[in-house]
Amino acid sequence: MVANEMQLTFDDRGHQLTNINVWTPDSQWLVYDVRPHGGEFSGLTIERVNVTDGSTDVIYTARDGAHVGVVTVSPDAPARYAFIHGPERPDSEWRYDFHHRRGVIISEPDRGEAVTLDAMSITAPYTPGALRGGSHVHVFSPDGSRLSFTYNDHVLHMRDPALDLRNVGIAVPLHAVVPAKHHPREYDGSHFCVLVSHTTPQPQPGSDEISRAYEEGWIGRGGYVKQDGRRQRWALAFIGDTRAPSGEKVPEVFVVDLPENDADLAHAGDIPLQGTETEMPAPPRGVRQRRLTFTSERTFPGVASQPRHWLRAAPDGSEIAFLMKDEQGIVQVWGISPNGGEPRQITHGPHPIQSAFSWRADGKKLALICDNSVMLCDVATGALSRLTARSDEPPLGDAVVISPDGSRVAFMRNINGRAQLFITEAR
Repeated sequence: MVANEMQLTFDDRGHQLTNINVWTPDSQWLVYDVRPHGGEFSGLTIERVNVTDGSTDVIYTARDGAHVGVVTVSPDAPARYAFIHGPERPDSEWRYDFHHRRGVIISEPDRGEAVTLDAMSITAPYTPGALRGGSHVHVFSPDGSRLSFTYNDHVLHMRDPALDLRNVGIAVPLHAVVPAKHHPREYDGSHFCVLVSHTTPQPQPGSDEISRAYEEGWIGRGGYVKQDGRRQRWALAFIGDTRAPSGEKVPEVFVVDLPENDADLAHAGDIPLQGTETEMPAPPRGVRQRRLTFTSERTFPGVASQPRHWLRAAPDGSEIAFLMKDEQGIVQVWGISPNGGEPRQITHGPHPIQSAFSWRADGKKLALICDNSVMLCDVATGALSRLTARSDEPPLGDAVVISPDGSRVAFMRNINGRAQLFITEAR
């Protein structure tokens, strides 16, 4: 049975959902940023819309020439909103870029202050716990205690843009970070931030080295169970760009286990946490990424690059879902255990998956777009059920997000050149 869909926004602006955590904890509001088109980071406000009556509410307005976007919500109440904040008073030397942006958090109920998440330290000696560049897509952990993000480095970008490799990091509430201010663009941060991935500009073909780490996701509400029966409390999955023996780029699934004690994240390994003038900031001692998939010999190797999607783990942490082509070249949903092993093909349909996806809280369903419709996927059988009627133009693939209570799915459609927000029932 096809459910009815409901359009929530109508004004002549683009309304952009992030790929996950766009619902308030009570499943009553959707948060979004405003931009002319999806790829343009030029919005001035972070807003939300009520899914019952369609009323809207401005959460934050940028000032002094800054722009904001890519907002997510904490899973716990009262709601906290994390989003990208571009630089105030941008100039020819410091304007918005991948390595010139930061995360901020606005908290209910007063919304009185935008608290900067990640400190900036770009003059040597750099400050442990601070970043040296820009953070992006800040996603709360399932318990709301910490956030993950992707990162680009200002220091190495100034040396050679080819050295500025995308990485994955986390922000934990260990303590505030207050760097010395030797540059007007340095500032304090509320959280202790570290990178947890390791990249190299020229990975050795056939090795597990990667040149890029991205599209990460937290594993499980309480982590996952290792093969020896012990629970790994904190872990992230991400896509890493390897090189096949032929030299071809092959995106693969990686996982990184994180220490249970936040204080252990402050202990450096062989390279300082904060990096050096010639080296990227490095993961804490004992934090090592681990490769899960080995697909270079497949007919269609690698995690699918289109549609763009983020790795998302089942709520119980038992399986990480990702997109990959089958032997016929059709993009399907696959799953793999965080302990490794052979990937499991979940969907087997004749139509490719067209979007990012999200898990229902009970771990039984995924919401996604296929055959130009929003659908639910039964994770056990791979069966797809249509939630919206098939349309000539598919819904936008950036975000298909199930509400915390499992009752609705949020998505976007292109209406007269603008992204507009929609919901449909998910039961």
